[in-house]
Amino acid sequence: MQQVERGVVFRLGQVQPQFRAAGLTLIFPVIDRMTKVNMQTVAMGVPAQDGITQDNVSVRVDAVVYFRVIDPVKAIVNVQNYNWAISQVAQTSLRSVIGQSDMQQLLSDRETINIELQRIMDQATEAPWGVKVQRVEIKDVSLPEGMKRSMARQAEAERERRARIITADGEFQASKRLAAAAEVMAQDPASLQLRLLQTVVEVAAEKNSTLVMPFPVELLRFFDRAAGGDRTSREGNPRTDLAERLAKAEEELAKADEPTSIASADEVPPVPGLDPGPGVPTEERPNGARRDESDA
Repeated sequence: MQQVERGVVFRLGQVQPQFRAAGLTLIFPVIDRMTKVNMQTVAMGVPAQDGITQDNVSVRVDAVVYFRVIDPVKAIVNVQNYNWAISQVAQTSLRSVIGQSDMQQLLSDRETINIELQRIMDQATEAPWGVKVQRVEIKDVSLPEGMKRSMARQAEAERERRARIITADGEFQASKRLAAAAEVMAQDPASLQLRLLQTVVEVAAEKNSTLVMPFPVELLRFFDRAAGGDRTSREGNPRTDLAERLAKAEEELAKADEPTSIASADEVPPVPGLDPGPGVPTEERPNGARRDESDA
Protein backbone atom coordinates (compact mmCIF):
# COMPACT_ATOMS: atom_id res chain seq x y z
CA MET A 1 0.00 0.00 0.00
CA GLN A 2 1.23 3.51 -0.85
CA GLN A 3 1.42 6.25 1.77
CA VAL A 4 -1.60 8.09 0.30
CA GLU A 5 -3.73 4.93 0.06
CA ARG A 6 -5.77 2.79 2.41
CA GLY A 7 -7.00 -0.76 1.71
CA VAL A 8 -10.51 -2.08 2.35
CA VAL A 9 -10.55 -5.90 2.55
CA PHE A 10 -13.58 -8.02 1.67
CA ARG A 11 -13.36 -11.60 3.06
CA LEU A 12 -15.85 -13.96 1.47
CA GLY A 13 -17.88 -10.93 0.47
CA GLN A 14 -17.95 -9.35 3.95
CA VAL A 15 -16.06 -6.12 4.60
CA GLN A 16 -13.49 -6.16 7.38
CA PRO A 17 -13.99 -3.40 9.96
CA GLN A 18 -10.30 -2.46 9.97
CA PHE A 19 -8.78 -1.03 6.81
CA ARG A 20 -5.17 -1.74 5.84
CA ALA A 21 -2.61 1.05 6.37
CA ALA A 22 0.34 1.97 4.15
CA GLY A 23 3.15 -0.55 3.71
CA LEU A 24 3.15 -4.34 3.36
CA THR A 25 -0.11 -6.11 4.09
CA LEU A 26 -1.14 -9.79 4.05
CA ILE A 27 -4.30 -11.10 2.40
CA PHE A 28 -5.44 -14.65 1.76
CA PRO A 29 -5.79 -15.68 -1.86
CA VAL A 30 -9.22 -16.61 -3.23
CA ILE A 31 -11.10 -15.65 -0.06
CA ASP A 32 -9.84 -12.02 0.29
CA ARG A 33 -10.27 -9.13 -2.09
CA MET A 34 -8.79 -5.68 -1.36
CA THR A 35 -9.87 -2.30 -2.76
CA LYS A 36 -7.53 0.71 -2.52
CA VAL A 37 -8.88 4.15 -1.57
CA ASN A 38 -6.98 7.39 -2.18
CA MET A 39 -6.89 9.62 0.91
CA GLN A 40 -5.61 12.78 -0.79
CA THR A 41 -7.64 15.98 -1.08
CA VAL A 42 -9.46 16.18 -4.41
CA ALA A 43 -10.28 19.47 -6.17
CA MET A 44 -13.39 19.00 -8.29
CA GLY A 45 -14.84 21.66 -10.57
CA VAL A 46 -18.60 22.10 -10.45
CA PRO A 47 -20.18 22.81 -13.87
CA ALA A 48 -21.81 26.23 -14.26
CA GLN A 49 -25.39 26.22 -13.05
CA ASP A 50 -28.16 28.54 -14.28
CA GLY A 51 -30.53 29.88 -11.67
CA ILE A 52 -32.76 32.75 -10.60
CA THR A 53 -31.85 34.66 -7.48
CA GLN A 54 -34.23 35.71 -4.74
CA ASP A 55 -34.66 39.14 -6.39
CA ASN A 56 -35.51 37.56 -9.80
CA VAL A 57 -32.17 37.99 -11.59
CA SER A 58 -30.94 35.25 -13.95
CA VAL A 59 -27.34 34.28 -13.14
CA ARG A 60 -24.88 31.56 -14.11
CA VAL A 61 -22.58 30.38 -11.31
CA ASP A 62 -19.75 27.85 -11.24
CA ALA A 63 -17.70 26.65 -8.27
CA VAL A 64 -14.93 24.31 -7.10
CA VAL A 65 -15.16 21.75 -4.27
CA TYR A 66 -12.28 20.44 -2.12
CA PHE A 67 -12.95 17.11 -0.36
CA ARG A 68 -11.14 14.06 0.97
CA VAL A 69 -12.06 10.57 2.22
CA ILE A 70 -11.90 10.20 6.00
CA ASP A 71 -13.52 6.75 6.32
CA PRO A 72 -12.45 4.32 3.54
CA VAL A 73 -14.94 1.65 4.57
CA LYS A 74 -17.98 3.94 4.25
CA ALA A 75 -16.65 5.45 1.01
CA ILE A 76 -16.52 1.98 -0.57
CA VAL A 77 -19.54 0.27 1.00
CA ASN A 78 -22.18 3.01 1.35
CA VAL A 79 -21.81 4.69 -2.06
CA GLN A 80 -20.99 3.18 -5.43
CA ASN A 81 -18.90 6.04 -6.86
CA TYR A 82 -18.26 8.76 -4.33
CA ASN A 83 -16.60 11.14 -6.85
CA TRP A 84 -19.69 11.20 -9.08
CA ALA A 85 -21.96 11.42 -6.05
CA ILE A 86 -20.06 14.43 -4.68
CA SER A 87 -20.35 16.16 -8.07
CA GLN A 88 -24.13 15.70 -8.13
CA VAL A 89 -24.53 16.92 -4.54
CA ALA A 90 -22.43 20.00 -5.36
CA GLN A 91 -24.58 20.90 -8.38
CA THR A 92 -27.89 20.55 -6.56
CA SER A 93 -26.60 22.44 -3.50
CA LEU A 94 -25.31 25.27 -5.71
CA ARG A 95 -28.71 25.63 -7.37
CA SER A 96 -30.41 25.70 -3.98
CA VAL A 97 -28.11 28.40 -2.60
CA ILE A 98 -28.56 30.55 -5.74
CA GLY A 99 -32.33 30.54 -5.24
CA GLN A 100 -31.99 31.57 -1.58
CA SER A 101 -29.58 34.49 -2.21
CA ASP A 102 -29.97 37.84 -3.91
CA MET A 103 -27.71 39.28 -6.61
CA GLN A 104 -25.87 41.68 -4.30
CA GLN A 105 -24.99 38.85 -1.93
CA LEU A 106 -23.65 36.71 -4.77
CA LEU A 107 -21.38 39.54 -5.91
CA SER A 108 -20.11 40.96 -2.61
CA ASP A 109 -20.70 38.37 0.15
CA ARG A 110 -19.31 35.18 -1.36
CA GLU A 111 -17.71 34.05 1.90
CA THR A 112 -21.11 33.57 3.50
CA ILE A 113 -22.36 31.61 0.48
CA ASN A 114 -19.24 29.43 0.51
CA ILE A 115 -19.77 28.57 4.16
CA GLU A 116 -23.44 27.73 3.53
CA LEU A 117 -22.53 25.50 0.58
CA GLN A 118 -19.93 23.66 2.64
CA ARG A 119 -22.41 23.10 5.46
CA ILE A 120 -25.09 21.69 3.14
CA MET A 121 -22.70 19.35 1.32
CA ASP A 122 -20.89 18.24 4.46
CA GLN A 123 -24.18 17.34 6.10
CA ALA A 124 -25.05 15.05 3.17
CA THR A 125 -21.65 13.38 2.69
CA GLU A 126 -19.62 13.15 5.91
CA ALA A 127 -21.74 10.86 8.10
CA PRO A 128 -23.21 8.46 5.49
CA TRP A 129 -20.35 8.36 2.95
CA GLY A 130 -17.24 9.07 5.00
CA VAL A 131 -16.24 12.00 2.74
CA LYS A 132 -15.33 15.36 4.31
CA VAL A 133 -15.98 18.53 2.26
CA GLN A 134 -13.15 20.83 3.30
CA ARG A 135 -13.97 23.94 1.28
CA VAL A 136 -16.30 25.25 -1.43
CA GLU A 137 -15.41 28.30 -3.54
CA ILE A 138 -17.58 30.17 -6.05
CA LYS A 139 -15.37 30.96 -9.05
CA ASP A 140 -17.48 33.16 -11.30
CA VAL A 141 -20.91 34.79 -11.40
CA SER A 142 -22.14 35.67 -14.90
CA LEU A 143 -24.88 38.31 -15.21
CA PRO A 144 -27.04 39.17 -18.24
CA GLU A 145 -25.82 42.02 -20.44
CA GLY A 146 -28.86 44.15 -19.64
CA MET A 147 -28.18 43.85 -15.91
CA LYS A 148 -24.52 44.82 -16.44
CA ARG A 149 -25.55 47.97 -18.32
CA SER A 150 -28.07 48.89 -15.61
CA MET A 151 -25.44 48.48 -12.88
CA ALA A 152 -22.99 50.62 -14.87
CA ARG A 153 -25.59 53.40 -15.23
CA GLN A 154 -26.35 53.24 -11.52
CA ALA A 155 -22.66 53.52 -10.59
CA GLU A 156 -22.20 56.42 -13.01
CA ALA A 157 -25.17 58.28 -11.54
CA GLU A 158 -23.83 57.76 -8.02
CA ARG A 159 -20.40 59.13 -8.98
CA GLU A 160 -22.05 62.12 -10.67
CA ARG A 161 -24.06 62.86 -7.54
CA ARG A 162 -20.96 62.75 -5.34
CA ALA A 163 -19.06 64.98 -7.78
CA ARG A 164 -21.80 67.61 -7.72
CA ILE A 165 -21.97 67.61 -3.92
CA ILE A 166 -18.18 67.97 -3.66
CA THR A 167 -18.21 70.83 -6.19
CA ALA A 168 -20.96 72.63 -4.28
CA ASP A 169 -19.05 72.15 -1.02
CA GLY A 170 -15.92 73.60 -2.62
CA GLU A 171 -17.84 76.64 -3.89
CA PHE A 172 -19.26 77.19 -0.41
CA GLN A 173 -15.82 77.11 1.22
CA ALA A 174 -14.40 79.39 -1.49
CA SER A 175 -17.17 81.91 -0.84
CA LYS A 176 -16.27 81.91 2.86
CA ARG A 177 -12.62 82.60 2.07
CA LEU A 178 -13.50 85.40 -0.35
CA ALA A 179 -15.81 86.99 2.23
CA ALA A 180 -13.07 86.83 4.89
CA ALA A 181 -10.54 88.34 2.47
CA ALA A 182 -12.95 91.16 1.62
CA GLU A 183 -13.44 91.94 5.30
CA VAL A 184 -9.66 92.19 5.82
CA MET A 185 -9.09 94.35 2.71
CA ALA A 186 -11.95 96.67 3.67
CA GLN A 187 -10.06 97.70 6.84
CA ASP A 188 -6.85 98.63 5.03
CA PRO A 189 -7.23 100.28 1.59
CA ALA A 190 -3.51 99.85 0.94
CA SER A 191 -3.96 96.05 0.81
CA LEU A 192 -6.56 96.45 -1.93
CA GLN A 193 -4.14 98.58 -3.92
CA LEU A 194 -1.34 96.04 -3.43
CA ARG A 195 -3.65 93.30 -4.61
CA LEU A 196 -4.50 95.35 -7.68
CA LEU A 197 -0.81 95.86 -8.47
CA GLN A 198 -0.15 92.13 -8.00
CA THR A 199 -2.94 91.34 -10.46
CA VAL A 200 -1.41 93.82 -12.95
CA VAL A 201 1.95 92.03 -12.61
CA GLU A 202 0.34 88.66 -13.25
CA VAL A 203 -1.47 89.96 -16.33
CA ALA A 204 1.63 91.68 -17.69
CA ALA A 205 3.75 88.53 -17.29
CA GLU A 206 2.26 87.06 -20.46
CA LYS A 207 3.48 90.07 -22.56
CA ASN A 208 0.65 89.65 -25.02
CA SER A 209 -1.87 92.22 -23.76
CA THR A 210 -2.12 95.96 -23.24
CA LEU A 211 -3.27 97.16 -19.81
CA VAL A 212 -4.92 100.61 -19.55
CA MET A 213 -5.55 102.17 -16.09
CA PRO A 214 -7.26 105.51 -16.67
CA PHE A 215 -8.52 105.90 -13.09
CA PRO A 216 -5.98 105.76 -10.25
CA VAL A 217 -6.94 104.17 -6.97
CA GLU A 218 -5.97 107.29 -4.99
CA LEU A 219 -8.59 109.30 -6.84
CA LEU A 220 -11.26 106.78 -5.96
CA ARG A 221 -10.19 106.92 -2.32
CA PHE A 222 -10.39 110.75 -2.39
CA PHE A 223 -14.00 110.64 -3.57
CA ASP A 224 -14.76 108.00 -0.96
CA ARG A 225 -13.41 110.21 1.84
CA ALA A 226 -15.31 113.20 0.48
CA ALA A 227 -18.55 111.19 0.62
CA GLY A 228 -17.85 110.01 4.21
CA GLY A 229 -17.57 106.34 3.26
CA ASP A 230 -14.56 105.68 5.53
CA ARG A 231 -16.32 106.55 8.77
CA THR A 232 -18.94 103.84 8.79
CA SER A 233 -19.24 100.41 7.28
CA ARG A 234 -21.86 99.28 4.83
CA GLU A 235 -24.27 98.42 7.65
CA GLY A 236 -23.90 101.83 9.24
CA ASN A 237 -22.02 100.61 12.33
CA PRO A 238 -18.55 101.87 13.31
CA ARG A 239 -15.78 99.65 11.98
CA THR A 240 -14.10 97.47 14.52
CA ASP A 241 -10.43 97.23 15.19
CA LEU A 242 -8.28 95.57 12.50
CA ALA A 243 -6.99 92.92 14.91
CA GLU A 244 -10.53 91.84 15.79
CA ARG A 245 -11.46 91.65 12.12
CA LEU A 246 -8.41 89.53 11.40
CA ALA A 247 -9.28 87.18 14.27
CA LYS A 248 -12.82 86.84 12.94
CA ALA A 249 -11.50 86.08 9.46
CA GLU A 250 -9.19 83.38 10.86
CA GLU A 251 -12.15 81.73 12.63
CA GLU A 252 -14.14 81.71 9.39
CA LEU A 253 -11.23 80.14 7.51
CA ALA A 254 -10.83 77.47 10.23
CA LYS A 255 -14.52 76.60 9.93
CA ALA A 256 -14.23 76.40 6.16
CA ASP A 257 -11.30 73.96 6.46
CA GLU A 258 -13.25 71.48 8.59
CA PRO A 259 -13.68 68.12 6.73
CA THR A 260 -17.14 67.40 5.50
CA SER A 261 -18.58 64.00 4.66
CA ILE A 262 -20.65 63.31 1.57
CA ALA A 263 -24.24 62.89 2.70
CA SER A 264 -26.72 60.59 1.04
CA ALA A 265 -29.44 61.88 -1.23
CA ASP A 266 -31.95 61.88 1.68
CA GLU A 267 -29.64 63.97 3.90
CA VAL A 268 -29.05 66.83 1.44
CA PRO A 269 -30.54 70.02 3.01
CA PRO A 270 -33.51 71.63 1.23
CA VAL A 271 -32.96 74.58 -1.08
CA PRO A 272 -33.83 77.91 0.61
CA GLY A 273 -36.82 79.65 -0.89
CA LEU A 274 -38.76 76.55 -1.91
CA ASP A 275 -42.08 75.61 -0.30
CA PRO A 276 -41.72 73.21 2.65
CA GLY A 277 -43.09 69.69 2.40
CA PRO A 278 -46.04 68.16 4.20
CA GLY A 279 -45.99 68.28 7.96
CA VAL A 280 -44.38 71.74 8.22
CA PRO A 281 -46.19 74.13 10.63
CA THR A 282 -48.25 76.90 9.07
CA GLU A 283 -46.62 80.25 8.42
CA GLU A 284 -47.69 83.69 7.31
CA ARG A 285 -47.84 84.40 3.59
CA PRO A 286 -46.61 87.75 2.26
CA ASN A 287 -50.19 89.01 1.73
CA GLY A 288 -51.16 88.12 5.32
CA ALA A 289 -53.11 84.89 4.56
CA ARG A 290 -52.51 81.66 6.46
CA ARG A 291 -51.17 78.52 4.75
CA ASP A 292 -52.03 75.11 6.22
CA GLU A 293 -50.48 71.68 5.64
CA SER A 294 -52.90 70.69 2.86
CA ASP A 295 -52.13 73.94 0.97
CA ALA A 296 -48.38 73.20 1.29
